[in-house]
Order: sequence, then C-alpha cells, then structure tokens
Amino acid sequence: MRGKAVILRAYENVPTMDLRRIRHFVVLAETLNFRRAAERLHMAQPPLSVSIQKLEAELGTKLFVRLPNGVSLTPSGEAALAEAKRLLFHGGQFAQIAQSASDGTGGTLQVGFVGSTTFGMLQKLVPLFRAEYPGVELILREATSARIVQMVEEDSLDVGLVRTPLLRGSAAALVLLERDQFIAALPRGNRLVTKGPLSLADLAEESFIMYARNEAAGLHSAAMLACQHAGFLPRITQEAVQVQTVLALVESGLGVALVPSVMQRFVNDKIIYRELTDFPASAEIGFALVYSPQRESAAVRNFRTLASNVFPMPV
Repeated sequence: MRGKAVILRAYENVPTMDLRRIRHFVVLAETLNFRRAAERLHMAQPPLSVSIQKLEAELGTKLFVRLPNGVSLTPSGEAALAEAKRLLFHGGQFAQIAQSASDGTGGTLQVGFVGSTTFGMLQKLVPLFRAEYPGVELILREATSARIVQMVEEDSLDVGLVRTPLLRGSAAALVLLERDQFIAALPRGNRLVTKGPLSLADLAEESFIMYARNEAAGLHSAAMLACQHAGFLPRITQEAVQVQTVLALVESGLGVALVPSVMQRFVNDKIIYRELTDFPASAEIGFALVYSPQRESAAVRNFRTLASNVFPMPV
C-alpha cells in the first residue's frame, strides 16, 4: 500500500510530467528489458535509461529493480502501471478530441434556426452534415432571427439560419442562401378565394394578420413595404411572431396574411394560397446563414460551405 500511496501523491505533479516518460515506463514495464523497450520505442538505450531515472526522481520512488538480464517492477511500479496506461489512453483521447475540433470533424456545433426553415431547408442540411461529419454533435435551437443574430454575437450560438431582411447592424457575417417572396394566405371562406390571380391591391380592404414589429422586424418591414408599394396601409387586426402562428390565425378566419412562398408546403384545407402578380422586388425576403468571422471554427466553416453548396445563390 505504501508504494501506491506514493504514486497517488505524485499524481498532483502529473500535469507537469512529460507523457513520453510515462510511455517509456509502460513499455519497459511490459518488456522488462531495456534493449527490447528501446527497440519498440525506436530510441537508444541510454536516453531511455535517463528518462526512467528522471521519472523516478519526479515521483520520489523507484519503479524498477535492475537485474543482470533486465528489470522487474517494484511494488510502486506495479501500483503505477494501470494508472499510467490510463494516463496514456486519456492523453491520446485528449489529443484526438483537440485535433477533431481543430479540423471540424469533432466537438459540438450549436445551430440556431427560425421556424420556417423546418419546411425544407433544415431537413436538407442536417442529414447531409451529419453524414459527412458524424463526429460533430449538432445542438439545434429555435429562435427568432433577431435573437439568433444576437446569440451569434454573444458566442452562445456558433451559426444561425435566419430570415432576411435583417434590420439591425451587426459584426456578424451573412451568407444569403435562398430568395423568396410573399404570397397571400386566405381563409377558405374569404371573398377573394374565387378570384383568379391576385394583386396586392386586391387585399387593400382586408383585415391583416401582421408580423410583430419588434420580434419579427424583418418580415414586418418587408410586408409593410409591399403593401405601401401597392398603394395602401394594411388594416392590422392581429400580430404574431412566427410564420406558423400567423397561418394559425388565418386558419381561424381572423384575416389574411402575406407569408413566404415556402409555406405552401404547410397544407391545410382551411387555408388557400394565392400568388401575387405585382410583388415588388424591393420587398424580397429569403433565408441566410449568419456567423462570426472572428470566431469561425472549422465546424462552422464546414457547415457554411455545405449550406452554400446545397443552396447556391445565382450570380
């Protein structure tokens, strides 16, 4: 027990120990012969002997008894061997984890996303990224675009998938992934359902479900701009933050709404979608990837590259 106690006390100095000496000890303990150990370690015998002597000096105890034809382990050496092997294993794991994080094949990646990316974009990106980088743990967090940008700035998210336009300045970088435009979402009982193609002006007399000014500022601004371009200010009767909530209010018959065209994938027999013939280019919306160039890790770079390849923007 005395030998083991000496080794345990010596563990306080392990952070300053050279793991190469630990490896020299393990190989010598396995071979019990300096010549064979040196051959396995691809080194000369004298440096190996010096390495073992320095390790014993650091630990304050002898690990080996020198014999005419080799060495044998002392009680301290026997007590230390299993722990030394564990140290080497965890040292290797430490190096592997660090290297994986460095090249983007390991570690974690925290991705923020807005709800409407779940109508196609997220389903494309996540399986492809996981297939190509299975060692990276993806942590997905839903939030509004403004909140995602803020969290990227605060380094509580690594990357985000957001709605554009964004109306506040930021040090974060933006990569446009997809352009989109508004379509009209009408309750099935609305008078315009029987009409053919609609113009924005056709909606001028309708009650509107609008995006909340503070929490969904980009969509709010784009929708208001589109209406003003058509010559009217919408009569807003309800507000919501998420596009899915806006559609739920339309489904309830509380009004019409301008929603991204991707939402047509949300099939509901109580909602009718209509394209708009005169949608202004100045009110274009879309999706973008947001990240911090100053703190871009290899995993973020890999995710950004994949997203840009899957959703290439036309020049």
